[in-house]
Amino acid sequence: MPEITQLEKIIGFKFDNQDLLVQAVVHRSYLNEHPDFKLDHNERLEFLGDAVLELAVTEYLYDNYPNPEGELTNWRASLVNGDSLAEVGKKLGIEEFILMSRGESRDKDSKARMYILANAMEAIIGAIYLEHGFSSAKKFILKNIIVKLEDIIKKKLYIDPKSNFQEKAQEKEGVTPSYKMISSQGPDHAKVFKVGVYLDKELVATGEGSSKQEAQIQAAQNALIKKKWNN
Repeated sequence: MPEITQLEKIIGFKFDNQDLLVQAVVHRSYLNEHPDFKLDHNERLEFLGDAVLELAVTEYLYDNYPNPEGELTNWRASLVNGDSLAEVGKKLGIEEFILMSRGESRDKDSKARMYILANAMEAIIGAIYLEHGFSSAKKFILKNIIVKLEDIIKKKLYIDPKSNFQEKAQEKEGVTPSYKMISSQGPDHAKVFKVGVYLDKELVATGEGSSKQEAQIQAAQNALIKKKWNN
């Protein structure tokens, strides 16, 4: 069992129903190894937390920025996507509280592990909402997630990495990037694709993801960093 009082300190909220917070960090793989565990996995709380997160971010953007819908949508997507949530979860130290199978525990820093962490973040938001209401959930979201907005806008991180890399490549080198599949591994339900992004014949960077599109986006992001075009 996780040290739930320590997790309460990290997120800044005490729970009368501590089982609710424990459930928020139970991955379904843990139940495969502990079928007698008294609580369910966190997927229903994740479903709820996803909606609460999107509403809180949308409300904040609507109240504070007069920008057109397209820009607000891109900013929101940059705040609530899985990579962003996993980054926040790592910073807070949520990962050490997640209950998962031994196999998942060993698979540190993988794409699947970050996905589990992002989902746990959404589940925790769902738990805060159920225990303390929307205003408290929004307070948590403002403090830990929306705080990233200024940096996202300043560095234009909300622009799709593929579009951004193509624009920079054409501007600086007069070349349009191309993407090629390097490998795909794993069973059909959990494949990991590896894609390379090229400028002419030069392999600039690679990316991995659960879909070809996701791998391409990651490759473009890595290419922006490698070329130092992400500032």
